[in-house]
Amino acid sequence: MKISKTKFDEAYVLEPKVYGDHRGFFMESYNEQAFNEKGININFIQDNHSLSQTPGTLRGLHYQLNPKAQTKLIRVTKGAIYDVIVDIRKGSPTYGEWQGFILTSDNKRQLLVPKGFAHGFCTLVENTEVQYKVDELYSPVHDRGIAWDDPKLNIDWSVAEAILSEKDKNHPVLDDAENNFEYGRKN
Repeated sequence: MKISKTKFDEAYVLEPKVYGDHRGFFMESYNEQAFNEKGININFIQDNHSLSQTPGTLRGLHYQLNPKAQTKLIRVTKGAIYDVIVDIRKGSPTYGEWQGFILTSDNKRQLLVPKGFAHGFCTLVENTEVQYKVDELYSPVHDRGIAWDDPKLNIDWSVAEAILSEKDKNHPVLDDAENNFEYGRKN
């Protein structure tokens, strides 16, 4: 498995080795030893799976406050997404910056999103399925979000009209969002 750094501390793109033949393919989608060898020590405790039927479905930007913050390992098992992370760690040299990644069932790339980042994605094709591991259970009390269209972030989602949940339509902009992440503090 190839593990590459992004522009952010502790956020990585993973490219598994894929072994294919006339029957299909085999790959390791997660290998704790490979993570540990890169100094990434995460105890994943839950797997999540979403289906978005319509292209342009946008989910995010989501995060959970400490002490229930989540590290996420994102992958697409059917379809394609434009996946975005935003650094929300106060005091970070990259605070308020974002980076986007194309994750598809064909390229099999994965994205490791550390605590202290808001995460969201927009589906690029119909019937897209996203699966992700988390290292903390969902906590409605700690659940927060940032407006997907925050003008200060200026994220280029490349979608004419996003399909959003009612919850995602009402998130505050980053400057007004509740946030208890500090750069350099291990959570």
